[in-house]
Amino acid sequence: MNRSEKAESISELNQIFKDASLMVVTRQSGLTVQEVTDLRRKVRAAGASYKVAKNRLMLRALEGTSFTALGSLFKGPTAIAYSKDPVAAAKVISAFAKDNEKLTIVGGALGENTLDVAGVQALATLPSLDALRGKIIGLIQAPATKIAGVLAAPAGQVARVFSAYGAKEDGAKAA
Repeated sequence: MNRSEKAESISELNQIFKDASLMVVTRQSGLTVQEVTDLRRKVRAAGASYKVAKNRLMLRALEGTSFTALGSLFKGPTAIAYSKDPVAAAKVISAFAKDNEKLTIVGGALGENTLDVAGVQALATLPSLDALRGKIIGLIQAPATKIAGVLAAPAGQVARVFSAYGAKEDGAKAA
């Protein structure tokens, strides 16, 4: 890799760091090509990305971004998973690491907040952004449904009372 390729790679990584809201640093040793391909497919399906690059290039690309504190994690065979969604990358990497001991989570960052392994695992247990939006909409709609039910109940009761009186009168006329 010559200087211009390195500069281009650093620029590309720097842009990735600036665009991402979540960064998960992993250590991989002994993953087969098939396992890495499977991991990349799962990460892509979740709306995140997975990248392997040289540690020196990663460290240079970190400069001037909110993930500067992650520099100490780049030792040995590392890779990054990143996403704009605050939980997508953490969910996929955590699930994959649980099933495959060749991939371990080293740490991560959410914006400017540095996360340890437990922090990344905790983030992975949170529902996705779409699931949270669905819950919020459900909570907003629930009171409106209850109010409509409460308002409709007295009218229904009055209708049932009239119906009962009507049935009573019909029964009295028949006798």
